[in-house]
Amino acid sequence: MHWVRKGTEGLLRLAKRRREPVVVQTLRSATAATIAYVIALRLSPEPAPLTSPLTALLVVQVTFYATLTNGIRRVNAVVAGVLVAIAFSVLVGLTWWSLALLIVASLGVGHLVRVDEYVAEVAISAMLVLGVTTVGFTAWARIVETLIGAVVGTACNLLLPPPVWVDKASESIENLARRVRQLMLRMGEEAADRIPWERAAERLHEARRLDQYIAEVDASLRQAEDSLRLNPRVKEGLLHRVVLRTGLDTLEICTVVLRVLARSFTDLAKARESDYLFPPRVGATVAELLSEIGDAVVSFAVLVTAHLSADAESAESRLTAELHTAAGTRDRLAEQLREEIRADWANWQLLGAVLTETTRIIDEMDTEHRTHRLLEELDRVSREQRAKLPRMTRLRERLGVQEELWRRTGFGDRTR
Repeated sequence: MHWVRKGTEGLLRLAKRRREPVVVQTLRSATAATIAYVIALRLSPEPAPLTSPLTALLVVQVTFYATLTNGIRRVNAVVAGVLVAIAFSVLVGLTWWSLALLIVASLGVGHLVRVDEYVAEVAISAMLVLGVTTVGFTAWARIVETLIGAVVGTACNLLLPPPVWVDKASESIENLARRVRQLMLRMGEEAADRIPWERAAERLHEARRLDQYIAEVDASLRQAEDSLRLNPRVKEGLLHRVVLRTGLDTLEICTVVLRVLARSFTDLAKARESDYLFPPRVGATVAELLSEIGDAVVSFAVLVTAHLSADAESAESRLTAELHTAAGTRDRLAEQLREEIRADWANWQLLGAVLTETTRIIDEMDTEHRTHRLLEELDRVSREQRAKLPRMTRLRERLGVQEELWRRTGFGDRTR
């Protein structure tokens, strides 16, 4: 009975996660492949028409946006690869030399049918299909199975829209903000201590490693953007895309400035050798300021990833209060650094850089700056859409969709 209880718990966990994108995509793929196989069993003379579910599985991986823009090229790539594999299975079968010829022929056919970035997929599809067509079946049966799989996969993309990956992208953005905050806290803790320059350099390396994580967040965001485009399950897809993208851009700027700040700390530690990085009083203020800025970075990420206007307003109020507090601490630090520069004129550039870099981060997250940046980006994207789809844009403007987008931003009035 133990394994029964374990199985039941596993099913319950799966049921709780049924709305997660990975689960949704898995179920969509399995559904499309199964339906294609069932239909192929009735229409194909093959006893096991595996080409049909294989084709459906390849096609259903395309997002709804890609279905309408790149989907035709991808389906063409799959069909072309399957047709090449059918010809090889009928003529020569699968050997080491026929596999080499198959790849060359598939890549050549891919360029001929102009599938652009999916040229490699012609060869991939051909190899996959040839692996299940080594027995001499008829070419007609394989063509029928391919068409069934392509139609079923495309229909699943239209009738069962792919998952929206916004939550995953939002989680990645918030995790990035928390990493930035943790690094700021560590730098603040060491600001009033006697630390060797090697330890300060470790923080610089940590700041540089944030670039790698930003690349991962950017990939997750691109996936979310594709899942939002033309997805019938999503309202205000343009707004979500612009808010997340501009938010990530701001956080990326903050990480660059933080890297420069870590460089200033490292150079200051080298210049002062075994002495305090900052005098105790100044170091305590630096630690306080970095802690407050770190909290504001996390609040900014929450603001960017808030889905509802009410959540956005609450997050904006909290961010405004934290930035105001950080600005006050920054002003107090400026007075202390002015006194410190009089006593240590040789390092005035490094001390002044600390003030400049912390100010830059505060300014980047300013809510008014954020509002103007968001509105400018919305205007830019709207102009691009009007240029590409003038008729669709005129229809949307007649329905008043554009005004609704501005009203629901949650970042301020359009006239600001």
